[in-house]
Amino acid sequence: MISQAMAQRLSTQINRELYSAYFYLGLSAQAESMNLRGVAAWFFAKHGEEQTHALKMYRYLIDQGAMVAFSDVAAPASVERGVLPMFERTLEHERSVTAAINELVDQALSEKDHATHIFLQWFITEQIEEEATVDDIIGRVRLFGDQGQSLLMIDNELGALAKQMATGAAPASGTAA
Repeated sequence: MISQAMAQRLSTQINRELYSAYFYLGLSAQAESMNLRGVAAWFFAKHGEEQTHALKMYRYLIDQGAMVAFSDVAAPASVERGVLPMFERTLEHERSVTAAINELVDQALSEKDHATHIFLQWFITEQIEEEATVDDIIGRVRLFGDQGQSLLMIDNELGALAKQMATGAAPASGTAA
């Protein structure tokens, strides 16, 4: 059975995941205001993924017979306009989520909570993928630039990735994951 301390930490992580969804929804709206429909679609897809992460944790706590404790979801801080600053802030955010997940794993290990440790492995793998994807996008923006045809190419590519994310398809070889 899951400890109260672990259940509380997972509840806190649910709140972080909901904040992440809110963060990505804000970036989607910002990209829409910049007429970057592909970038907006990508951030909107991320919004949905983060909600799914929160619901996975919610379901796990319920299945473990634990109480879910909800708290306020803070409004995300504004991000400087521009594709590069948006993705740099995204990478910073994902790294903070990775650190929080790692702390949960450490807690599960210290409590010898094998079920929670196994449950959290999916999130560890997910964070590796998320950081790598954003790092790849940043690299492409830095390489090609965020103006004119380069920006159009990146916007189109992210729009296509958003469609793949929505259908659960794996990214095509040679594109950002």
